[in-house]
Amino acid sequence: MLRRQVGLTGAVLMGLGSILGTGVFVSLATAAGIAGTAVVSACVVAGLVAGCNGLSAAELAAAHPVSGGTYEYGQRFLTRPVAFTAGWLFLLAKSASAATAALGFAAYVLHACDVKATYGVRVPLAVGVTVVMTALTAAGVKRSNAANGVIVLVTVGALVAFAVAALGRASAPSMAALLPTGATASAFLHGAALLFVAYTGYGRVATLGEEVEDPRRTIPRAMVVTLAITAALYVAVAAGAVFTVGAAAFGGMVSSGGAPLTRVAERLKLPGVAWLLAAGAMTAMVGVLLNLLLGLSRVLLAMARRGDMPHGAARLNEARTTPYVAVIAMGAVVAGLTLLGDVKTAWSFSAFMVLIYYALTNLAALRLPRGERFYPRVVPAAGLVGCLGLAFWVDAWVWMTGVALIAVGLVWHAVARRLAV
Repeated sequence: MLRRQVGLTGAVLMGLGSILGTGVFVSLATAAGIAGTAVVSACVVAGLVAGCNGLSAAELAAAHPVSGGTYEYGQRFLTRPVAFTAGWLFLLAKSASAATAALGFAAYVLHACDVKATYGVRVPLAVGVTVVMTALTAAGVKRSNAANGVIVLVTVGALVAFAVAALGRASAPSMAALLPTGATASAFLHGAALLFVAYTGYGRVATLGEEVEDPRRTIPRAMVVTLAITAALYVAVAAGAVFTVGAAAFGGMVSSGGAPLTRVAERLKLPGVAWLLAAGAMTAMVGVLLNLLLGLSRVLLAMARRGDMPHGAARLNEARTTPYVAVIAMGAVVAGLTLLGDVKTAWSFSAFMVLIYYALTNLAALRLPRGERFYPRVVPAAGLVGCLGLAFWVDAWVWMTGVALIAVGLVWHAVARRLAV
């Protein structure tokens, strides 16, 4: 067992560090390009679905506080193949999210340095930051969380400064442009599906449940605080960006060089805001990458312990503070995925797979005994319906590829179990 060394403040900072990164600095613009001005409303819908999932994950983590998240909950409350599917989906989805964070970091750095973000420059920089964050993660969760605390403070400060500067210029008539008009239902739901992923870093607290102090009290509180702060920031930042440049222009900034929020901040022409936002974006991307590597390594650790992944990934360091083999393995996978160089594709794959993952989380929460529940059964039921309702609104080729990858994972699981007998 790993040592319990993360308190409430550390858990909230870990959640914020996992959430406030690629979602706010990249996917808001991606969703705006799809849903138009309805992106603000899509933030709210995605936040409500994420809220149900967060509460389900919180009561599961409090009842069963071990590393592994829904993979472990599935072992206890569902079936072994379903549990494997959850773990497999997490590894796929969050590896894609981590690669997106690394590529986003590279884009913001290059924009700040006024260097064109070509593949030959952006991808090596993304691989480099992945290697550095892998080394930091391998040093242990306590050191990682200290670094994360600094990162979160810079990021939140930058986002608040941007939102105040952008919304401070708004008037009642001009704010009417933010109303969700003109978007089709499919575009709105597609945007909400992509934005859902932007909230899902709260699950890092549950994934690290084995290392959280007093998990039955700490985890639910950390979930609620983290989601409340995140939702407020997302809505404010999305509204400020759309008000400043318009939804179409905001959405187009992803494909035309990246760094969308910095480019919006430059339009405000207020001293220091663009620079502060660029610094916040870079620290945020690093924070997300760091926290994703933590979560990925802990799920791989849990799967290796049960024989669903190679047993070597379950090795801990001498102090028993980090599964160093799992950390290095997932760092290598993320570095490999950055070679794709395409933010939108990686994020879309992550959206589908993480929605199915959290559907399984809610399904497990529905199986909790009454004495271990914190919330009514309607909460996980709403989360389950919301996840499945959003999952298949991403591009058809994305979800069909996702279904194929799930099938590949199940074949691997069946073969591995037979060889283990």
